[in-house]
Amino acid sequence: MTLLLGIDIGTTATKAILLDPARGLVAEGERPMALHTEQPGWAEEEVGDWWANVVSLSRELAAGLEITAIGVSGMVPTVILQDADGLPIRRSIQQNDARTGVEIQELRARLAGARVLERTGSAITQQSVAPTLVWLQRHEAEAWARTRTIGGSYDTIVRMLTGERSIEANWALESGLFDLETKDWALDILHAAGVNPDLLPAVRRPDEVVGALTNAAAAETGLRPGTPVVAGSADHVSSAFAAGLVREGDLLVKLGGAGDILLTTATPVIEERLYLDYHLVPGLYLPNGCMATSGSFIRWFQATIAAGTPLELLDAEAAAVEPGAGGVVALPYMLGEKTPIHDPDARGAFVGLTLATERGHLFRAVLEGIAFGFRHHLDVFAELGHVPRRIRVTNGGARSRLWTQVTADVIGLPLETLRSHPGSALGAAFVAGMGVGAFTSWSEIERFVEVGETIEPHGHDGYERAYQTFRALYPALKEVVH
Repeated sequence: MTLLLGIDIGTTATKAILLDPARGLVAEGERPMALHTEQPGWAEEEVGDWWANVVSLSRELAAGLEITAIGVSGMVPTVILQDADGLPIRRSIQQNDARTGVEIQELRARLAGARVLERTGSAITQQSVAPTLVWLQRHEAEAWARTRTIGGSYDTIVRMLTGERSIEANWALESGLFDLETKDWALDILHAAGVNPDLLPAVRRPDEVVGALTNAAAAETGLRPGTPVVAGSADHVSSAFAAGLVREGDLLVKLGGAGDILLTTATPVIEERLYLDYHLVPGLYLPNGCMATSGSFIRWFQATIAAGTPLELLDAEAAAVEPGAGGVVALPYMLGEKTPIHDPDARGAFVGLTLATERGHLFRAVLEGIAFGFRHHLDVFAELGHVPRRIRVTNGGARSRLWTQVTADVIGLPLETLRSHPGSALGAAFVAGMGVGAFTSWSEIERFVEVGETIEPHGHDGYERAYQTFRALYPALKEVVH
């Protein structure tokens, strides 16, 4: 029997599944993770906690079983400094970290005229790895001096499993350090950031077998030594694939801790307001956007403004409020913002408060503000000539009928929900199967995707005024906030 272990290193949880190519999903589990935000704009996690979760989940789901292959997905582009033994030197710096405003400006000036966007597919932004590496050299010289490898979330776990250095193609592409034209690290960008190229491993395909499970890792996880481990995948790419995005025009809205929106295209889309990824299906691309806070904005509201009130009650209060939230508009820029404005110094705001404003208005404004952010991205896609033919919605927020309905209403397009969607871990397991020949075609993923209810939009025009206000607020507040 073939069994594939898929592991996803997520912001709020580590998840794992067992996939049987013949029977489908046979087991799944997850462990929580804590995000550390000890200074404004900072976002870090303990790599040791990721590993502890991987060990625990492996023992829970697969200990004693003959696992055929292992795939790992994870947040991208997180930055982990590894020492000579491959061990993490400090916490990870997360993909939504916003500490590098000064370094971003310095590198933009230093690399003026270097065609960074055209060559790498990404402008120098909060998402870029180079500013983070400059910050580390400047503020944590001792940690930097010990660094022998720079890796991402899933690359680091793959090394802890196999002992082998690797960087998967989409970490490379999203890092802003990889040249699409030469298909290699951009030496001039590394030089501008003061980074020795030897710190970066060779780039691997997602389904490329990096190595085999070491005896030490096998002893910890309870898995069989020698089990093949593939390079893995960026979590949002893996999730989009696992949601059945396999043809041009397929689009995914992810209502997670961050807000991702990904569109399948047949050609690379080079645009400074977006990111660019390789699709798992060879020859396709995933231009995409990421809002730094989505579900995390909701959790902040629940914990602070609502003092822990259950989300079901908050949904009910917001559902009783008319679209437009009584004139209240929320900006969801609680960790700065990534796409499409690329401003780590942006901040969240509620505008339009009156003495008649109640908690339901505020919570509805939060949901609408996140939906307005997704619509902003769709406007960018439309400007570039890309209109989705089919939209699916996933992640924890898809369980909220109100949030999905508000999103459908704001963008004015139907959203297909998925039943029992295991997300990125499914994509990771499938990639592992492709690496060892358990699958022969990427299209086989559709056997494991079950489409649920379609949320039809209602009252799209009723949001137009509020959306125009949303679009006007950031430019109006920018200088004051800065």
